[in-house]
Amino acid sequence: MSGRLISASSHIVVAGAGSVGCFTGGLLAAAGRRVTLLARPRTIAEIAAHDLTLTDFAGLDRTVPAARMTLTEDPACLAGADLTLVTVKTAATAAIAEAIADHAPPAAPVVSLQNGLDGMEILTRRLSGRDLRAGMVPFNVVPMGPGRFHRASSGDILIGSGAQPLAPLLSVPGLPVAETADITAVQWGKLLLNLNNALNALSGLTLHAQLQDREWRRLMADQMSEALTVLRAAGIAVTSTTAAPPGLIPHVLRLPTPLFARIAARMMVIDPSARASMSHDLLAGRATEIDALQGRILRLAEETGTPVPLCRRVAGLIREAETRGAGLPGLSVAQVRAGWSQR
Repeated sequence: MSGRLISASSHIVVAGAGSVGCFTGGLLAAAGRRVTLLARPRTIAEIAAHDLTLTDFAGLDRTVPAARMTLTEDPACLAGADLTLVTVKTAATAAIAEAIADHAPPAAPVVSLQNGLDGMEILTRRLSGRDLRAGMVPFNVVPMGPGRFHRASSGDILIGSGAQPLAPLLSVPGLPVAETADITAVQWGKLLLNLNNALNALSGLTLHAQLQDREWRRLMADQMSEALTVLRAAGIAVTSTTAAPPGLIPHVLRLPTPLFARIAARMMVIDPSARASMSHDLLAGRATEIDALQGRILRLAEETGTPVPLCRRVAGLIREAETRGAGLPGLSVAQVRAGWSQR
């Protein structure tokens, strides 16, 4: 199916505008793009009352007037989409896929800016025949209060290439976007790093404090090594989303802290106050994306017969924390490791 001709005047609908969706949609609107945020009523009310303020670790401080965007909770807005950006959590993907199928023009491209690979697979099953692109967002975005969102780490968005380029429409000041023909391998590279989301949530620490602790980094490295073994067994190619090759990252994590800090500074910038998205989910009493991250590795491990005791242990601890609903567990490395080698 031939897609719509994409230009700077194309209408972009951000479907499921939470933290990442509001941040990306806000910067697009600030640059003059036609943007609709399809969001929850609370998010719409906050932006309508306070406008949209976007900040980041590098000094960005931009207020986007609510009037510069269309704000709605009605999925019928998808009928006018020239391009849809899907930014919902994995568990909400099936519902947003139904809304796109019901309302969005079949020729309008759909780009998934979601963690993991499950979301894109759900979209593909429901929206076959459309121009579907996977994407990788390397940075995390933290909600800071009504209408305020803070980008707390570095990196540029990558999306899959297709019949026509979408990056020129999506690349605006403060939001570089590039295209790649190997987006699936990039997504796997991001998933490896996102395995730390669960460890960060279990620790209760900021990402900066966690990365300054060699014992937590060793735990991160052991978990990543398990995952890399599974991916090799499954024959899955992985492209790093940092300057270090995937197989080298566990070794970098295990280095003494002063040496690690020098190398890490060249790989990624992280705001001192940043926490992983899974930490914010537990703090808010929301379901996490553990099934799309560690859960994905566990499913591959079953298929390949590869033992992954640490990933299994971490997934179990997050599910226990979700069930308790008491926020961040604040576990030590020893508590996370306890018994994992026997699982």
